[in-house]
Amino acid sequence: MRAVPPGDLSVPMPASSSAWSAARPPLVLVAHGSRSDAAAAVVQEIAAGARAALPGVKVRVGYVDVRRPAVADAVRGLDGAVVLPAFLASGYHVRTDLPAQLAEAGADPARFVVTPALGPDPLLARAALARLAAAGHQVGDTVVLAAAGSSDAAAVAEVRIAGKMFADALGRGVRVGFAATATPRIAALVDGLRRAGSERISVVSWLLAPGVFHTRIRDSGADVVGDPLGAHPDVVAAVVARYHAGVETRTVAA
Repeated sequence: MRAVPPGDLSVPMPASSSAWSAARPPLVLVAHGSRSDAAAAVVQEIAAGARAALPGVKVRVGYVDVRRPAVADAVRGLDGAVVLPAFLASGYHVRTDLPAQLAEAGADPARFVVTPALGPDPLLARAALARLAAAGHQVGDTVVLAAAGSSDAAAVAEVRIAGKMFADALGRGVRVGFAATATPRIAALVDGLRRAGSERISVVSWLLAPGVFHTRIRDSGADVVGDPLGAHPDVVAAVVARYHAGVETRTVAA
């Protein structure tokens, strides 16, 4: 199976006449899961956007933790699908938990294609830039991209890649902080920047949905904090691009 590199937006909708392509396989959008109804609503909004952009494609939602439907419920009754981890970095849940849950559900890896995580991706960086602008960011602000954090070094490295993507979209340097687990913690970073002379600090919320991590970011002491990415049109566009790439991956491997 050919790997699809994160952020690769150049893969077209496959023109193959194979049964996989002709059937337009279902999309299973897998999120972490949260007790927050607002967070769950965001996932459903993204799924709705994908349905609208992919007419004829069945779109289901599943969660690896906390919330139902579980991954096993989301794939039940399907004989194949493109499974898209709606995570902004590839930590434990993406690389270990999701594959284990699919295997436990009996999902044949030859027919259930798991795409790379949704982030990092230039489209998401563009969505984050729009969220920050809407929050009142001003030219000249010191800018920090704040993510949830992870104990997984590879996931932290992907957040730093996201920081570079956002810096490219913004056209200037960006610092990276975390709400939990990894360092520097967002509140400490904002405080340090303030002590170093930053008059105004804008923080990008590198989160998909509201919840406890966004609350920590919002309470970091920054002058401006952007909303989570949510169901921004560029987020939906990234989901659609991942779906097309997943179909192409399976078509090439068949």
